Amino acid sequence: MSSFTRMDESTAEQWAVIGAETMKNQPRVAEEVLAMLRRLEGITDGFGTNQLVHALQTATFAERGGADTELVVASLCHDIGKLISVFNHPAIAAEILKPYVREEVYFAIKAHQDFQGKHYYHHFGGDVNARDKYEGEAFYELAATFADDWDQTAFDPDGEYLPLEHFEPLVREVFAQPRSM
Repeated sequence: MSSFTRMDESTAEQWAVIGAETMKNQPRVAEEVLAMLRRLEGITDGFGTNQLVHALQTATFAERGGADTELVVASLCHDIGKLISVFNHPAIAAEILKPYVREEVYFAIKAHQDFQGKHYYHHFGGDVNARDKYEGEAFYELAATFADDWDQTAFDPDGEYLPLEHFEPLVREVFAQPRSM
């Protein structure tokens, strides 16, 4: 344990211990994410499926669509922020994923609601072309594929999907070590 009570009085040696302990405990991140995903089962908010089924269907579509591991896990976690705030869920999910996925995946998840808006914003008087503000961004095509082919089609109560257990090793792999700090 570190003995400092203020960060401005800490030493490099103390931070080395903290860093080593943090990495030793890194598996807890994946376990917490999996626990959060399981809690999505309790959120329906008027949809035909609960949010866990929606997440599983989205990740299943991504995997079957040829997505790599990071994108499959991001597809699974894209609405995890709904546990905190429906209105800010894309940013919450993106920030959880940020240290563990490449930049284009992070931005695709962060912007996914505006990309999905093409399919429903008109019901609220919103701009169905909200995605246009991202035109030219490196993540644009990925976000469009995510929203159009996987996310917006994943609300079928009778639809097929792989169980969470199928995705658990992928979640543990992605959250095993940050790509960045």
